[in-house]
Amino acid sequence: MAYEGIRAHRPLIMGRRGAVASNHPVATQAGLDVLRAGGSAADAAVAVSLTLGVVEPHMSGLGGDGFYHHWSAKTGRAETYAGTGQAPAAATIAHYRAAGGIPNHGALSVQTPGKVAGLAALHAAQGTRPWGALFGAAIEAARDGFAATHALRHFVGENRVRLDPDAASRAIYLPGGAVPPLGTIVAQPALATTLQRLAAAGPRDFYEGALARDLAADLADAGTLVAAGDLAAVAAREAPPIAIAWRGFEVRQTPAPSMGFALLQMLRIVERDDLAALGWGSEALVHLMVEAKKRAFLDREAEAGRDAPDVASLLSDARAAAHRAAIGERAARLPVRAMAEADTTYFCVMDAEGNAVSAIQSINSAFGSGITGARTGILFNNRMSYWHLEEGHANALAPGRRVRHTMNAPMVMKDGKPWLVFGTPGADNQVQVNFQVLVACAVCGMDPQQALEAPRWTSSQPGQESNHPHAGGDVLTVEHGLGESAIGALRQRGHEVKVVADLEGACSVAAIRLLPNGVRMAASDPRRDGWAGAW
Repeated sequence: MAYEGIRAHRPLIMGRRGAVASNHPVATQAGLDVLRAGGSAADAAVAVSLTLGVVEPHMSGLGGDGFYHHWSAKTGRAETYAGTGQAPAAATIAHYRAAGGIPNHGALSVQTPGKVAGLAALHAAQGTRPWGALFGAAIEAARDGFAATHALRHFVGENRVRLDPDAASRAIYLPGGAVPPLGTIVAQPALATTLQRLAAAGPRDFYEGALARDLAADLADAGTLVAAGDLAAVAAREAPPIAIAWRGFEVRQTPAPSMGFALLQMLRIVERDDLAALGWGSEALVHLMVEAKKRAFLDREAEAGRDAPDVASLLSDARAAAHRAAIGERAARLPVRAMAEADTTYFCVMDAEGNAVSAIQSINSAFGSGITGARTGILFNNRMSYWHLEEGHANALAPGRRVRHTMNAPMVMKDGKPWLVFGTPGADNQVQVNFQVLVACAVCGMDPQQALEAPRWTSSQPGQESNHPHAGGDVLTVEHGLGESAIGALRQRGHEVKVVADLEGACSVAAIRLLPNGVRMAASDPRRDGWAGAW
């Protein structure tokens, strides 16, 4: 089945030996170079991850977190590696209440970074090339610089309030006190040195060695609550993915502390509906999917953040049926219980053997805390803003706890092999855009590039936003390409619709689809600097 209704503006990239899709061309090329040199999907993922942290600094980096979902063609087994830092020992509800709440940037927004631990766990278990051999592209981009893109300039301009107060950040991203012109070379020499040290000394040096001492000094100088003991306590979490059977596929997701179960729950709610008959882009299909999202987000708020959420109950037949029965013809008003678009980056890799990685990493909001360590050149996250300060909340702050994450890295299997490896940044918008991409490909027959360029929607509910103070409006944002007829019908159903221009909606998906003949279809999203490659 092929879908003829969406004309993609970018070509669908295809190859038989390997594919990479990420949110920056330099990072995609780094991954392809590793694959061509005989590296595995895990090796390429390390190279892509490190390079993205340099050329897309506003989205991820060594100062953030990451989730890495790997499938082994040799063993037929999947494993997830969560590199998520914990709340500092000094971070208490009382401390932040006394400070007036959790700030969205600045020193008190910084949480212990975990990405390096997750990446190292992936490499130790699945890598084939030496750790230090995978840093070349990232070191070169940091040392010699990369060209400022339209997307980087946009995010710098939008986030001057984060960057201006910090001398190191201002020097890198606001040279001369202004947003860098298009094509300006952005160099990060201190970060280049840190990457060289990390390549040579290995990942534990980041948490317990000489590099850790410099990092702890940077964190202390900035006034954060993260101390040397917090860094030493970081450890990756390894676990199999959670999964459901869905319409002949197996859809797998990253487990807690990821909120990946919300995507699986949306799929279960609409599992018995004839989605193809409703028609892609119809107001009936959009309404059904939006309302399924609203129901799933009620459960997301109640369960996400627990050390062991009751996933079996959330994904049960009874739960799905109850949620489906509650969906009517009109838009529901479903405020969640006290729950801004954060910024993240997603990438995926598939190698010649068929091994696959679905990966996502973040410093939370664009440019995170806005603080760059003078010694290390590391831009620190603002992940503390994800915590709640209400006693008894599933996601209540406590020293040493891991906060819940909107980050999720799905993988869809068919006949025992990856069928679609895909995902997106976008905080609360992630799972709902992943929902649309999967329905577009698996139900409506779109190729991945069509699915990524198709007009999309995102739904917000009061109390939904992940960042403190966890506000949010009741609005359905749709891209103009959905069409006046469908948009008008959604308004008649009671949806508060906000229309944005084509390709101006949320998120930036990357995807790889594997065909039965071994061809890898790689797709990238034009909404940011996405780029796909295959060979």
